[in-house]
Amino acid sequence: MSIRTHYTDAPHKDRHDFSNLRRIVPFLWEYKGRVLGALVLLVMAKVATVGVPLILKEIVDVLGTEKLPLVLPVALLLGYGALRLLNVLFSELRDIMFARVRYHAMRNLSKEVLSHLYSLSLQFHLERRTGGISRDLERGTRGVSAIMNYLVFNIIPTAAEFALVAFLLLGEYAIQFSIVTFTTVFFYIGFTLFLTNWRMHIRHRMNQLDSNANAMAVDGLINYETVKYFNNDHYEINRYDDTLDEWEDCAVKSQTSMSLLNFGQGSIIAIGVTIMMYYATQGVVDDTMTIGDLVLVNALMLQLFIPLNFLGIIYRSLMHSLADIDLMFGLLDKNSDVTDKENAATLNVTQGVVRFDNVDFSYHPERQILHQVSFEIPAGKKLAVVGPSGGGKTTLSRLLFRFYDTDKGSVSIDGQSVNEVTQESLRQAVGIVPQDTVLFNESIYHNIIYARPDATREEVFEASRMANIHDFIVQLPDGYDTVVGERGLKLSGGEKQRVAIARVILKNPKILVFDEATSSLDSHSEQVILSSLAEVAQQRTTLVIAHRLSTIADADIILVLEEGQIKEQGNHQQLLAKKGLYHSLWNLQLQEQDEL
Repeated sequence: MSIRTHYTDAPHKDRHDFSNLRRIVPFLWEYKGRVLGALVLLVMAKVATVGVPLILKEIVDVLGTEKLPLVLPVALLLGYGALRLLNVLFSELRDIMFARVRYHAMRNLSKEVLSHLYSLSLQFHLERRTGGISRDLERGTRGVSAIMNYLVFNIIPTAAEFALVAFLLLGEYAIQFSIVTFTTVFFYIGFTLFLTNWRMHIRHRMNQLDSNANAMAVDGLINYETVKYFNNDHYEINRYDDTLDEWEDCAVKSQTSMSLLNFGQGSIIAIGVTIMMYYATQGVVDDTMTIGDLVLVNALMLQLFIPLNFLGIIYRSLMHSLADIDLMFGLLDKNSDVTDKENAATLNVTQGVVRFDNVDFSYHPERQILHQVSFEIPAGKKLAVVGPSGGGKTTLSRLLFRFYDTDKGSVSIDGQSVNEVTQESLRQAVGIVPQDTVLFNESIYHNIIYARPDATREEVFEASRMANIHDFIVQLPDGYDTVVGERGLKLSGGEKQRVAIARVILKNPKILVFDEATSSLDSHSEQVILSSLAEVAQQRTTLVIAHRLSTIADADIILVLEEGQIKEQGNHQQLLAKKGLYHSLWNLQLQEQDEL
């Protein structure tokens, strides 16, 4: 089986490199003293570097004279060694000075991006590819580190050295030496920029394919059970390999064009140095320059072009890093569909009355989910929502949590619109046991106490007892320290749901939502859990989304939701007496139970 998949999440073609670099500056400027100190050390290191060939010139000229003052060469040699030592010392001190700046900026930027991702709406996270985002974040923070490294340790030092060399050549030697130097550098930089920019589309495609392949691998491994259910190991591997096949072709093109770039750079340097040495040798022959001058010019050129040659590699890496951080800043620039209003109030729950008032909602404009839905859950009462699948039952809980905003109408708690209060205070007041319970790949204890990190260990145990899972946990070899595996795969569906129930019990919210909370339990466990949930729900406003009608027969109010509209409303007996949709669903489930 061979399938080539096409994706639309291509890297930005209209990157904002200068804007992105400006956005990095505030992260660096937190340690402006260290930044300035590192720059001073950088200049001192380069002064020492340029001073080395100057000392070397004097040594050569002194050795070329007929009379040799013994003390003078020794002093020059000591000066030569001292300058080399100072160059190394200042360079290492610069690295030490800048280390805190660099890694602190990486830390803060990573934290800001992750914080922003958490602030985005549920819609973004439902559409995302987790593996691709994690790879973009990883490459982006690594790119920021690389850019800071290149600027402080390579680009700025090379520019400083070039300025010192240019000053020396213009001040001490004929104009042709400066002309050759400037021309060679001009052609070198121009050729590097041209060919590197031409190569960038290959790097963009490599990044895209790398992210896509990683996303496929992560997605497949997260859904390991589904892959195995359908025996699709080879399908997933082939999808992954097809993407890597295209990535391999791009990587080969990238390497080939890099070799062309390296050869061109080497040719420009060779021609420039050869012309420079011709003029220097001619100057010695004409007795306008000494042997020391020839050595100095040669040493300066070699010393200058060594970092310039490395600068070609740095520029390519810098462009790659800019492409990487552009993707990361693209994540930072995404706006959330759901945001707190300016000066949003804190939700104050006194009674816990929940009201939906003429709510219209659609995930996509072409398909409306809810149509003018209105109902009220009185304080401390239990309202259940039943109906065929796809009718919009779970959407009600998402709107209550304000994962989405309504298209029309409003959702309120104690008369306070959920749009007018902070999301943090809203979600603090509402607890949920979802239909699809997903646990962290941590211990059972971690997953339960996650609801209230400041809870005591005894409170965790008590919540587990109420959820009828404490005895099961203590029988495990590692007890509460048992790691549940990726997405809780080491636990059965019923065990995961009971952990989720224990978690919401520990949270102790004012309003409870049970989204088919017992759907994965057997009949015996279901009855035990239902009694626990009934105890937990006492004096709390409760919204129950149910599939099995037998679990909500005691609800104060039952809504029958079909195709996004409330078709029937009342308690269990009232709805049965109407002999409508609820009556049909009830009889259908009784018939299914009789057939078991």
